[in-house]
Amino acid sequence: MSDATLNSVTQDPGDFAVQIADQIKTFIVAVTEVSKVEEPEEAVPVLLLQVSQLLLAGGRLGAYEDVLPDERYEPDLGPEPDADGLRERFAALLEPIDVYSEVFDPYEPRKAPVPHRISDDLADLVTDLGHGLAHYEAERTAEALWWWQFSYFSNWGSTASATLRALQSLVAHIRLGQPLEELDGLDTDQDPGEDDLAEEAGRVMLQEIAGPLGLRPVK
Repeated sequence: MSDATLNSVTQDPGDFAVQIADQIKTFIVAVTEVSKVEEPEEAVPVLLLQVSQLLLAGGRLGAYEDVLPDERYEPDLGPEPDADGLRERFAALLEPIDVYSEVFDPYEPRKAPVPHRISDDLADLVTDLGHGLAHYEAERTAEALWWWQFSYFSNWGSTASATLRALQSLVAHIRLGQPLEELDGLDTDQDPGEDDLAEEAGRVMLQEIAGPLGLRPVK
C-alpha cells in the first residue's frame, strides 16, 4: 500500500472532516437546486454526476479508521428539516422514470427485487447527510464524522449506490439505443412477487424516454 493511500485512510480527523463536509455541502446544494428545474434533461446528467461524487466521499469514509464520538449519547439536534418538498419536486420532475427495481442486499441469496423511487432516495440522502452536517456546523466534528461513517454503512451508502445504478442504467439504455422496459406500474406502495415484476404494465420504448430526457441514442 502506498504512503498516499495510507495517508488518506489515517488522515488527520480535522482535515478529513473539512473535506468530507465540503463534498456533502456541495451535494446537498446541488441536489436542492436541481430539484427546481423544469425539465428532466436538465436533472438526470447532474444527478448522475453528483451521486457519483457523493459515493467518492462515502468510499473515503468507509476506508477511514473507525470514528468514535466524543459523547456516549448523541446531542439533541431538534426536529429534522422537512425534505418532503424536495421529494415531491423530484417525484413530479422524474415521474416517467422515478420508480426502479433494486435488490437490497446482493449477498442475501434469492432475494427478490423491490421497488424504489429516485425521489425518495434523494430526499433520504439529503436528510441523512444534513443530520451529520448539523453536528459539523455546531463544531462537533467527531460526532459529524461518526454519523456520516455509521450512516454510510447502515443507510445512505446503499441508497446512493442504488440511485447511481438506476441513473447510470437509464442513461446507458438511451445512449446505447436499447429499449427501456418500464416496471409495469410497479409502485413502492405495492408488494409484488418476483414473477410480477416483468408483467404488471406496458413497455416504455426508447423514443418515449429519450425525448423527455433530451438524450440522443446511439444510431
